[in-house]
Amino acid sequence: MSDNSRIEWTQATWNPVAGCSPVSPGCLNCYAARMALRLERMTAHSSAKYRGTAKKARDGRPVFSGRVNLDEGALDVPRRWKLGRIIFVNSMSDLFHKEVPLEFIRRVFDVMGECPQHTFQVLTKRPERLVELKDELDWHPNVWIGTSVESAKYIERVRLLQKVKKASVRFLSCEPLLGPLARLPLKDIDWVIVGGESGPGARSMEGSWVLEIKRQCEAKDVPFFFKQWGGVNKKATGRELNGQTWDEMPVGETHGGNRSMAGVA
Repeated sequence: MSDNSRIEWTQATWNPVAGCSPVSPGCLNCYAARMALRLERMTAHSSAKYRGTAKKARDGRPVFSGRVNLDEGALDVPRRWKLGRIIFVNSMSDLFHKEVPLEFIRRVFDVMGECPQHTFQVLTKRPERLVELKDELDWHPNVWIGTSVESAKYIERVRLLQKVKKASVRFLSCEPLLGPLARLPLKDIDWVIVGGESGPGARSMEGSWVLEIKRQCEAKDVPFFFKQWGGVNKKATGRELNGQTWDEMPVGETHGGNRSMAGVA
């Protein structure tokens, strides 16, 4: 799956890796696991790419199985996109999963470096491996690196991300936000995304949690992006916070891309 994205904070997705495994409570209702099961039943290519990566849990929920498939053919996709885009890397996996070899991660970074017309957003729930490998990779100015923080229990992920000094942009995805984050360490963090869980079994998010994160971002002058309230029907709950949308992006850091996502004051 390498196409235009419906994710509000990006423009396209690029998946040279398929498959993952649950690592924390934010993974409970993973949309990507649901999608992987669907893709496995579709075209011959997607069937092979996603084969065995997801399964049904005992309660019927789709979950990733731990199997990871590398898609060599997908490596060339960004080179064929001549018009600059903001690209979410591995929306269907985690580039820093233990089953993704360092050699393959290097090849992904090489492609990103060869495509300066794009901005690449790499998001991981495994910043410990990111830190382990950070000096083994060639960092390019169009590569952003982020980590997911769904509750205060996982604040340590932010501290690990802060160690990746060579990244031009470091960002946090507080989605699905499952609890308050009263003391976010925002030093050297360039962007914060917040969103509630959506889809079947979605867990609720308190408005006070969102506003507290927004307050911290304002105090540290960190761009704040509110993705959604979520719920079973995310279209019904919408994206407005205090009567407006918040689409702030790291100022002046986007390479390529033609969609304006400036913040609304």
